[in-house]
Amino acid sequence: MFGEPLGIFWGSMGSGRMSEESVVTVVVKYAGVEKTFTGNVDDVWVSVNKFFDEMIPAFDIARKMTLTVDLPKLVEDFKDTIAIAPEGPEVLIPKERLTDSETLQLHLLAAYIGYKLGKLPKESMTKEELAAKLGKNMKITTTRLGELVKQGMTTKTEEGDYKITTVGIVQLQRETLSKVLSRVL
Repeated sequence: MFGEPLGIFWGSMGSGRMSEESVVTVVVKYAGVEKTFTGNVDDVWVSVNKFFDEMIPAFDIARKMTLTVDLPKLVEDFKDTIAIAPEGPEVLIPKERLTDSETLQLHLLAAYIGYKLGKLPKESMTKEELAAKLGKNMKITTTRLGELVKQGMTTKTEEGDYKITTVGIVQLQRETLSKVLSRVL
């Protein structure tokens, strides 16, 4: 019903028969949260119901507001646009039909997908790799990467490499892909 596995474990301590004096322990596990309730049966029952009344709607709201990437759909959407070659991420559209920023984002998207599919060792690329893929000098590459970072489309890793952000992926998928394809077709 809620799309998440739910674990509820009941246990009681005492004489083996349920009575007002029995102590019951219930452990509820849902969506990465674990909560333990201990007490008499009535109190634990009320607490468990209160937990569900308060937490389940919050989890559903959070799930609706959480930005996630559907990897199979992403691969399907971009299968004619990017590829993962043994040499690394590749863009299948001629560079002349793309802006520099689109080219950089598509290479970083290919790196992300290649990493998620276990085809590449990392989801990021160096500035030098991106400059070579872009076919432009380092100053232009650095300027475009800086713009993409300011827009939240890419981020710089601790190692100094660049990777696409979740927002960048979603924007590419929802907006940029259709614009790019309209120029290519």
